[in-house]
Amino acid sequence: MSQLIDRRLNGKHKNAVNRQRFLRRYRSQIKRAVSDAVAGRNITDMDKGEEVSIPARDISEPVFGHGTGGRRERVYPGNRDYTAGDRIDRPPSGDGKGSGASRNEGGQDDFTFSISQAEFLDFFFEDLALPDLVKTQLARITEHKPVRAGHTPSGVPTNIDVIRSLRGAQARRTAIGGPLRRRLRQLEAELAELSGTDDDVPQRRTALEAEVADLERRLARIPFIDTFDLRYRNHVPQPKPATQAVMFCLMDVSGSMDAARKDIAKRFFILLYLFLSRNYERIEVVFIRHHTTAMEVDEHDFFYARETGGTVVSSALELTHDIIRRRYPTADWNIYVAQASDGDNWDDDSPLCRKLLTDKLMPCVQYYAYVEIGADTPQNLWREYARVQAAHSHFAMQRIKTAQDIYGVFRELFSRKQAA
Repeated sequence: MSQLIDRRLNGKHKNAVNRQRFLRRYRSQIKRAVSDAVAGRNITDMDKGEEVSIPARDISEPVFGHGTGGRRERVYPGNRDYTAGDRIDRPPSGDGKGSGASRNEGGQDDFTFSISQAEFLDFFFEDLALPDLVKTQLARITEHKPVRAGHTPSGVPTNIDVIRSLRGAQARRTAIGGPLRRRLRQLEAELAELSGTDDDVPQRRTALEAEVADLERRLARIPFIDTFDLRYRNHVPQPKPATQAVMFCLMDVSGSMDAARKDIAKRFFILLYLFLSRNYERIEVVFIRHHTTAMEVDEHDFFYARETGGTVVSSALELTHDIIRRRYPTADWNIYVAQASDGDNWDDDSPLCRKLLTDKLMPCVQYYAYVEIGADTPQNLWREYARVQAAHSHFAMQRIKTAQDIYGVFRELFSRKQAA
């Protein structure tokens, strides 16, 4: 059996191991503290850390020991108030000065520590996931495909690049044999001059011919191809997502959505955006704003643009379906939609929205979440959507009245479903 020894240094975070052990040990208390913190902070600050307090009674461990009861005899050295033979009365039970709270005053939180931004978000989004676990889990699995990455001097014979190897061999032969051929040409020219003159010297001619023969032998010994010349095609694994996911964010910015309702809708989508960016590495987000007309916008315009107008919700649904048809084929993408509106829509448009959902969108999407904001009584759009929910199990709808309801509704919509 192999044994692995981790000798990595902790760096400046020397207590990282103990910290993780502490977080695991008091996980339930920290989750409860984070939930309390979420209820009392601005949701735009959700991605920041938090000071967490845990009651002392939850930190202390049960131990066995000798209590202070019973009869005891002790001998004290004495002082100016007490002399030898004095008997000291036993102090009343429960009046001692301990580090914890007294019995009459009750307990209090006396252990406070900070959790980092990453730790806070881990606890914040724990047990949340996009519905349809099978496909979303596949989306987080990374496949690798081999891609060309130049050439290497080693490899298997099947990956030999013949042309590149021959080019290398030719270059090597040219570099090594170049001086020899240059000298051979000089000797041949000298022999030719010597043969054309009357003062032919046999000794000189013999020497030149011997040197020429030696150069020809040295040139012949240069190998045509050497193992040094071989080049192999190199392939490296490149990550490739097995499946892909896209989230459509539809926000109503019509005139009936006053500043308070728009603020709640933005907070909901900020929370959704944090959740997606935190839990999923590869997921695209499409932002759509609509009043009487719908348009696809970038992240900045989605949260900060101030354009408003009347209300035609069907325009956003039609644009969503058009984008799905053009860019996100259902065979390749897991498609999710989150819509926020006050539900105030033209009476003749709400039935059209239900028809668009039933006929076009619901067959394409994995999950459709609708939140109606600030409505004391169900609006006409809510009633039409309720009929969609009755017919499709992957359609969910919730109502948000105040900002304090956002986190609870969000957890309700995206809580991790247990496998049946």
